[in-house]
Amino acid sequence: MKRFYKDVASEQVPDGFQVLLDGKAVKTPARQTLLLPTMALAQAIEEEWRAQGEEIVPASMPMLRLANTAQDGVAATRPEVIAAILRFGEHDLVCYRAESAAELLRRQREGWDPMLEWAAVELGAPLTVTEGIGHAAQPPVALAALERAVATNDVYGLVALHVMSSITGSLVLGLALARGAINPAQAFHLSRLDEIFQAERWGKDPDAEDRAHALARELDVAANFLKLSRPA
Repeated sequence: MKRFYKDVASEQVPDGFQVLLDGKAVKTPARQTLLLPTMALAQAIEEEWRAQGEEIVPASMPMLRLANTAQDGVAATRPEVIAAILRFGEHDLVCYRAESAAELLRRQREGWDPMLEWAAVELGAPLTVTEGIGHAAQPPVALAALERAVATNDVYGLVALHVMSSITGSLVLGLALARGAINPAQAFHLSRLDEIFQAERWGKDPDAEDRAHALARELDVAANFLKLSRPA
């Protein structure tokens, strides 16, 4: 799509904050006026629009994509989104340990046990750990605690948490990142202990490395989106 505007701005309105293109409010794909919770997030999306060249490249506007998803999608399907996020807790990466590789198991214990302790103490969610890939049923009290932690989020938090949990394969890591217990780099590293171990043994796959870098950038964007969506 050709760029159709010259000026970009942000403004506060009674219901929130808007991004304006030549004085007209940006619309979501569902043709709603995009309303944002903070000026900081509006300005971040404003910068994405301002950075476009002669052609508009939607892939270069991840903040806008997340905001559209929050307003058009999550707002209308909140219970379903919460349920989808909780599935990452039901099969949480940090609960599944290596069966035979002693060094990998050591790294998992060193990196993941503190996260499980954090979940037990901070969230009231004592999760069950198992070896191998067979499903480990989690205690109902832990799942209920995780559901409460997820449900405290507004639509912007839910969008970010879904991305963060999906990339890491872990609701525990997603919640720890969302609550500031770890940073994006730490969350991504902890989610890739197995991949890092295998690359050390068998060598790096350039395609896999490219995918990992792209996921790391996506995780950074989600974490920043969440931060910007919260009032200072």
